[in-house]
Amino acid sequence: MAPPAPPVGCADCLARGWSWVRLRRCVTCGHVGCCDSSRGLHAHDHHVRSGHPVVLSLAPDEDWAWCFTDEVFLLRSGPGGPERRAGRQPG
Repeated sequence: MAPPAPPVGCADCLARGWSWVRLRRCVTCGHVGCCDSSRGLHAHDHHVRSGHPVVLSLAPDEDWAWCFTDEVFLLRSGPGGPERRAGRQPG
């Protein structure tokens, strides 16, 4: 069986005919939602409804994760492992 195709967008926005700015993937279940700069804020809404705390940015120019619970970025810092940085989730 072939692996699932990558998401084409935020399903919640697509269902409403809306556009989005950036996409985020839930680390816990794989749900894809739009970012906080998008009209729907569907990644955040998924966190609120599910309690799943961490999303990965799917933007090709972003290499980080965001923890909604702790409000911190999880950044790759090289061979030593992840780096944590507090701050508001961008776009």
